[in-house]
Amino acid sequence: MHKITYKNIHNRFKLNGIHINRQEMFYVAYCFIKEGKPFEQHIGTFLLDWFDEKSYIELSTSGTTGVPKVIKIEKQAMLDSALATGDFFGLEPGNTLLHCLPTNYVAGKMMWVRSFILGLDMKFVEPNSNPLEKIDESFDFCAMVPLQAKNSLEKLKQKRIKKLIIGGVTVHKALEQELVKLPMEIYETYGMTETITHIAAKRIGADAFTVLPNVTVSQDDRQCLVITAKNISTDPIVTNDIVKLISDTQFIWEGRFDNVINSGGIKLMPEQIEDKLSTLIPRRYFVYGQPDETLGEKVILYVEGEPIFIDESVFNVLEKFEKPKEVVFIPKFKETATGKIMRKESI
Repeated sequence: MHKITYKNIHNRFKLNGIHINRQEMFYVAYCFIKEGKPFEQHIGTFLLDWFDEKSYIELSTSGTTGVPKVIKIEKQAMLDSALATGDFFGLEPGNTLLHCLPTNYVAGKMMWVRSFILGLDMKFVEPNSNPLEKIDESFDFCAMVPLQAKNSLEKLKQKRIKKLIIGGVTVHKALEQELVKLPMEIYETYGMTETITHIAAKRIGADAFTVLPNVTVSQDDRQCLVITAKNISTDPIVTNDIVKLISDTQFIWEGRFDNVINSGGIKLMPEQIEDKLSTLIPRRYFVYGQPDETLGEKVILYVEGEPIFIDESVFNVLEKFEKPKEVVFIPKFKETATGKIMRKESI
């Protein structure tokens, strides 16, 4: 049996319904770079990077595991990640895939790699906040960020996608309640640039993430997730994500270590407070701790946009110590390039 190598393209791979081999990919890449829109130029650049002589791709991290930096990821590791995804989600050669993520980030790059390696029939559209708006056909597989899924609810009700994975940022309760009603398989994924996108997934509405093949998880002394994935990284990947460990293959995500608020000796998870409020506040918002003489830190609710009236009764869903001591309005939150709210910078 031949070893699968990143230098080859699966003979079932199609781009927009047309079989394309490795040599033809160079022509496609040059056309995108020379004549394409900006999003197509990113695709062209990635295709040339993937098929060049180097054994690695350079990626920028978002800072999930520390300070943002450029890291080198081996192409063979990206291939192994694609195989694990195919195995976990039951993808088979000839399955149709809709690609609607920007290819200048790891999630978008990996949709290409999965298609090459697994022999998928890929259609790509310009990444925007409503990717199914002009789509009339159906697909076996697609990956979106939560905002895209939210704006695609009507089309998803029409079974346009059989299996949808959602990642990038956490799926909030309000969206989750809409997604669980849909007649299809939907998964929330967990991962980061360092893990070459997702290393775990859970059916929407479930509590616990289950890891992909060849991955195990543990905790450090902060209760933060430690990922062991030899095919991806020779060293364990230590995260700042506080989790409840169920086994070495399952965990429940609870929040970010760097966001924990210590209020009157009680450790509060902003993400859990935000989750409880998710159907009750009609704007984007986040919870953050600020210094307080009495409590050490107090809970502040930051809401995006012009000031609005928020009735105190909204906070009845929270425990006594979780209730915000103050509500602050910020005209516009600052975001990372991938749409994650930057809490400190926004404040």
